[in-house]
This record gives sequence, C-alpha cells and structure tokens, in this order.
Amino acid sequence: MLNSARFLKFALLPLLLTAGVAAPAPLRVMLLTGESNRYHDWTKSSPLVKTYLDQTGLFAVDVVTAPLKGVERSDFNPKFSDYAVIVMDYETMDWPAATKAAFVTYMKNGGGLVTIHAADNAFPHWPEFNEMIGVGGWGITPAGGVNARQPDAGVKLRWRDGHAVTDDSPGGYGHPAPHDFTVVTRTPDHPIMRGLPAAWLHAMDEIYSQLRGPAKNVTVLATALADKKQFPNASGEDEPMLMTIAYGQGRVFHTTFGHVGPQSKPPFRPLTCVGFIVTLQRGTEWAATGKVTQQVPADFPTAEKISTRN
Repeated sequence: MLNSARFLKFALLPLLLTAGVAAPAPLRVMLLTGESNRYHDWTKSSPLVKTYLDQTGLFAVDVVTAPLKGVERSDFNPKFSDYAVIVMDYETMDWPAATKAAFVTYMKNGGGLVTIHAADNAFPHWPEFNEMIGVGGWGITPAGGVNARQPDAGVKLRWRDGHAVTDDSPGGYGHPAPHDFTVVTRTPDHPIMRGLPAAWLHAMDEIYSQLRGPAKNVTVLATALADKKQFPNASGEDEPMLMTIAYGQGRVFHTTFGHVGPQSKPPFRPLTCVGFIVTLQRGTEWAATGKVTQQVPADFPTAEKISTRN
C-alpha cells in the first residue's frame, strides 16, 4: 500500500511534467480586406470571417484593411512574412509592383493563402496570382466594371468520370441564382476534408461556374452541380467549389463559398452555414501548417439537412 507521501508524488507527477510545457503559440493570420466590387460587401463578410477564425483558438488574427481607392498607386505593402497565412476576403484590380513581388516571394518561400468567394475576382491581369488560385472569374476594370478577366484567361476545371479534367469549351463566367445546393466531397483523404460527409447541403449561395485560369497543381476537394431544369443558365457541370493549389513551397486553399452583397440582410446564410465555417477554419489551418487538428463538429450539415449558426 502506498504511503501518503509516495501517493502525493505519483498524483502530482503528470502535473509536474506538463507544467513546464508551454501551449503552442497561435498561428498569425492576416485577414486582408477593404475592397469589393459592387456585387459584394466586405464590411459584412470580414467581421464574420474573423469571428470564425478566432473561435478555433488556433489563430491570432490581424485585420489589414487595404485602401479602398487607388491601392495600385499607393504605398500599401504589408509585411506578409510576419504571418503563417494570408486570408483574402478582398477583391481589387491591382497592387503596386513592389507589393506583388513581395507576395510572390512570400508564397514561393512557403507562405499560406486562403481566398474566399469575392477574391476569385481579384487581380485579373496578375499572372502569378491567377496561378495561385488556379481558376478565377470576372475581375474589376478601371471603370469599376466586372469583366476584366477575359475568356482567354485559361481553361476551366471540371470533375468528370471520377477525376478533375480541364476544358476549353466556350462559355463565360456565371452562376445560377443563390440557392441551397448539395456539395459533394471529391478528395475525402485530404486533411481539410477528412471526416466530412460524402455529401452535404450548403445554404443559399452562388455556384461559381466556368471559372478559368492556369489550373496548375490544383486538387479539387469538393464540387456542386446546379440543376439546369431549375436554372437554365447553369453550366450542367460539376463545378469545383473547394480547391487546394500548390504554388512554389506555398499552400493555397480556395473556397468559392461565401457570397454576401450590399443589399444582403442578416442572417447571411452562405456565411452562417456550418459547411462554410468549418471548411474555412480547417482550410486556414492547412494553408498555414499543412495539417488539420480540428475535429468535425456534431452540427456539420448532412445530405438531408442544412445547418447554420446565428
């Protein structure tokens, strides 16, 4: 039988062993925002994105707000190298040459990038950024229009016969009206997708379609298909919704989810959908580290039921 002194020693041993082990430092995240085209509203989406990242306890998030006007002629040049990952809820026409060069260096040297919905339309004429995101659409023109990225910007990505293929068929960027739709997991063993359902319902969002780009080093994680009977302008193809892209030593998580516009009223269902929240959280950790430590929550949507958090 243990005497009281020996019992106390063994009882305290686990505490003594862990007392000197510091908790891992949070991963530094730059949430880059500050500009949208006339169909999006970063002032509504970015506060929610920050909240979702903060909720994990994994990240220390700094919000960097770029100049709304004339950023390409400004001295805007944040220190990207201070961050494990840059999360872009942001679309703009261009940046100063030095800023673009610094960002390319950051990514090639192992930086992380997450692009959310509207960022598909950013930097239409920047070849390196187009390679980072794989495929994109539209793009802000100097006059404030949204057709700067032309149909010759590259090829489309499709999911056919169990794998991703490229397609150079006619057809410009578009999307059906926002609606609830089924998301299909295509790469279940990827860390971001591991443990997620084979299919789940996503709430009231746009299915970005016929995006074009270099489509290099892309892994399609999930797709969605719009019903052409209900939406005649739909592409009729399984469109990539979630992707990862390798760029140099860097990692990119590209989500087309997350539409919110100037006229949108809360609750913003595309952004409060648990599918959006969880894939954003997991994708950000993966872009920063190459791993995902987060568990799939019990309220993740299913193939039969949408799940939102208000």
